[in-house]
Amino acid sequence: MFYGNGWSVGEDLAKAVEPATGAELGAIALANADTVASSAKAARKAQRDWAAQSPDDRAAVFLRALAIGQEHSEEIITWLVRESGSARPKAAFELQVTLKAIQLAAAMPHQAQGLVLPTTPGRINLARRRPIGVVGVIAPFNFPLYLAMRAVAPALAVGNAVILKPDPRTAICGGLVIARLFELAGLPAGVLQMLPGGSEAGEALCSDPEIGMIQFTGSTGAGRMVGQNASRHLKKVSLELGGKNSIIILDDADMDLALRNAAWGVFLHQGQICMSVGRVLVHEAIAEDFVKAFAEKAAALPMGDPNQEGIAIGPLINQRQADHVAKVVQDSVAAGATLATGGKADKLFYTPTVLSGVTPEMSAFQQEIFGPVAVVTTFADDAEAVKLANQTEYGLSAAIISRNVSRALALGEQLQTGLLHINDQTVNDEVVNPFGGVGASGNGSAIGGPANWEEFTEWQWVTIKGEAPAYPF
Repeated sequence: MFYGNGWSVGEDLAKAVEPATGAELGAIALANADTVASSAKAARKAQRDWAAQSPDDRAAVFLRALAIGQEHSEEIITWLVRESGSARPKAAFELQVTLKAIQLAAAMPHQAQGLVLPTTPGRINLARRRPIGVVGVIAPFNFPLYLAMRAVAPALAVGNAVILKPDPRTAICGGLVIARLFELAGLPAGVLQMLPGGSEAGEALCSDPEIGMIQFTGSTGAGRMVGQNASRHLKKVSLELGGKNSIIILDDADMDLALRNAAWGVFLHQGQICMSVGRVLVHEAIAEDFVKAFAEKAAALPMGDPNQEGIAIGPLINQRQADHVAKVVQDSVAAGATLATGGKADKLFYTPTVLSGVTPEMSAFQQEIFGPVAVVTTFADDAEAVKLANQTEYGLSAAIISRNVSRALALGEQLQTGLLHINDQTVNDEVVNPFGGVGASGNGSAIGGPANWEEFTEWQWVTIKGEAPAYPF
């Protein structure tokens, strides 16, 4: 179904499937290039009236959407569990930060939107923020609701129209839920368009002349193509991509806290998070004890259908991803890594896995796995830890566990990363913070908190004089 001036049924349909059971949940209409073109025109027309509405009226839409989301929280959580394979605590957290994103967006229409600049006497010199027009949002499958809403909500709040293309694998919880929330909240027709689709729809968003910006969250490979296509048409582009994130566990770390942080960072949502811990870098003085205890913790994590209570590890999103995880583990073991635990698959369920003795030339060290696999590498001193953590094209998130905060901060200053967490793991987002990576993790732009005005508006310079000057000719 497409949401624009109402709901309609498309001709090309895709099944919505529950990863844990293979059950069919429904059918999703897939957009094509023609759908994108007509939606973009409708969105551009609707955007002008939406931007002209008073701050009170725009803010009221978000407050109503917030209340509706809270009222239907259990229904939304259930869709996240069933369609994305999220464990219920993860789904509940995702809804929590999604509602916070709506709440913060409700305040944006009343915030300052420009500056008074210095100038010569008799002239007023202003710089003001103006909406871009139509923003295309391409969202991923792993945190489908939040990673879409964190762009959709602020983009709408500052006066843009939005065309949201959720991943077809999670188009209900990452698309239809958002469209329905804003429809019930009274967002004017056409301001938000929800178009599930594949590469054809994505390419059309990047090339359509009515769309002024693309905000993309997803893999680095896909992000490079989006960046190239959108930049060719001189669009503003925001790319939040993958990561090979390190947690550095120093020799003075509390062992129990180190294990808990590493396990949460590695195994949360089966490791299918751009911020997941991709490398567990452990000081060699404590490595043997750490690996033994970490393998025991991983082996004890309950795995199964996330509809059941107490499940920590659910299914991977599809067979292609499960095959990728298995291949990386097999290749690394063949290259000399030790399989401390795990390494077994049952359909889309992959057992929590710990690989020790991983060296930089192994695929597990270099590739973003996006699965429940801990990659453990040892280091001799802080300088080697920095070298190993920076030995990647990615630069999204990093974490350091140590009783000595000064030591950890000094080490963290040397890491090439957009997000840095001292005495925490790598998977963090509080909505109020700018969020973005460097290198293959993104183009350096940030989304969230104070960065949203920069992201979803553009500057306009305005000067005012009481009378036009009489120039010499």
